[in-house]
Amino acid sequence: MRQHSTKASVAVLVAAAAIVFTACSSSGSSSAPSATAAASAAASAAASSAASASAAASPSEAAASVDPNDLLAKILAAGVIRVGTDPAYPPQSELKPDGTFEGFDIDTANEIGKRLGVTVKFETPDFSVVEAGKWAGRFDISVGSVTITKKRLDNLDFTSPYYYTPAQMAATTASGITTLDGLAGKTVCVGEATTYYQWITGTLALGDGSTLAPVPAGMKATTLKTDQDCALSVKSGRHDFDGWLSSSTTVAAGIAGGSPMVTVGDPVFNEPLAVATDKSGPPHAALQARLDQIILDMHADGTLSAFSKKWFNGLDLTVAK
Repeated sequence: MRQHSTKASVAVLVAAAAIVFTACSSSGSSSAPSATAAASAAASAAASSAASASAAASPSEAAASVDPNDLLAKILAAGVIRVGTDPAYPPQSELKPDGTFEGFDIDTANEIGKRLGVTVKFETPDFSVVEAGKWAGRFDISVGSVTITKKRLDNLDFTSPYYYTPAQMAATTASGITTLDGLAGKTVCVGEATTYYQWITGTLALGDGSTLAPVPAGMKATTLKTDQDCALSVKSGRHDFDGWLSSSTTVAAGIAGGSPMVTVGDPVFNEPLAVATDKSGPPHAALQARLDQIILDMHADGTLSAFSKKWFNGLDLTVAK
């Protein structure tokens, strides 16, 4: 049985601190600003060294080399990681009638489980629950296209972003609206507790500090449980809102699925999306370090790029614009 040396264990803890700082300071033009590049590199090297030390070990053997109080040790000992995701957010994630999940986030989560050597079990909490933290152990991590925002940094820890998406406005064909300004004074449908709701209500501040388009005067938001419900509602004949704001990929999927809507204007902001953990949950410095290293490795070896091209019609959304 191979175990971490004391030096490797210390490296994990140093890496974790650097990773949290890097995630909190990530830039829209790169995964971390120049001020934290050295810290990020050191964190990556330390976590990679520690991960390599246990690569050949079984999950239970690897758990023995981690602080037993850390969530990583509990996950490895159980052989299962519980992942929160959205059941109705295609092409990122979707619960199919047969009870299985598919999508970009699903492939990403399953690959994380594979690299940890554990089985993935998906949970489907409301997004408002994910954002608020205090998960009370209902799931271990969220791989549900969670955008890094300043508000969420109060409750959640994040890895480096695993992809980036534009926030795209759409309008119903019945409204006749063809421009973003045409939605001034109109009601726009968004998912509950999303960055899209926060943008319309003027409360959004992205964690990477990137700029936002101005909100058309008098625009109002109405919320449904998840973004895709907006497209389905229009398709079923609902007419109490004229617009829909979601990720460009979800909007494209909704329109392709028959929702009578058209995209209007340029994206109103671009968002960095990352794996999230609950700050109020069990200690998870080692888990945070391992997750971040896995994301960095998946970027480096092309895995995330391949997943993106598979699910987003050949687009590589894993590189910040």
